[in-house]
Amino acid sequence: MARVERRNEPRLDLPKGSRGPFSSPFRPSGRDRMGRFSESFARAMGTSWFLIGMSVFVAAWLAFNTLAPEEIQFDPRLTNFTLLTLILSLQASYAAPLILLAQNRQDDRDRVQIEQDRQRAERNLADTEYLAREVVALRLAMKDVATKDFIRAELRSLLEELDADKDETAAPKKSAPKK
Repeated sequence: MARVERRNEPRLDLPKGSRGPFSSPFRPSGRDRMGRFSESFARAMGTSWFLIGMSVFVAAWLAFNTLAPEEIQFDPRLTNFTLLTLILSLQASYAAPLILLAQNRQDDRDRVQIEQDRQRAERNLADTEYLAREVVALRLAMKDVATKDFIRAELRSLLEELDADKDETAAPKKSAPKK
């Protein structure tokens, strides 16, 4: 009987988070491809290299369409750089929702992390209270247990009593008159 593999089921023969032998490293697997794409997009847009690259691109665009001969300009200055404005507007219209999607995903992860932290704190508090009760119970039980000093004192008093009894039994034998 042939085994049918489902795509969304976790594989037990691979480490957690690992991809199968035929999956592409460029194509994310799983149900939430758009979410992962939006996070990587937002992460890339938040770097200084993106800002520098975008500034260089816009400066080159403006310089070419201002300084080049009018016949080869594709977005002339006379039309107020309409194509550049359209491109930047399009980029902004896609960037804003993708960034919001990435923020929502991060908020969801933070919410889960906060809940796990709260549960962990509750368990730690319960464990601490249990250990405190156990320590109190041990202290109460130790009051009834003989300590090392108590046992030593009792042994000394017993030795003194034995020595006293020994002296009393030995003294009458020596002092008794012989007949």
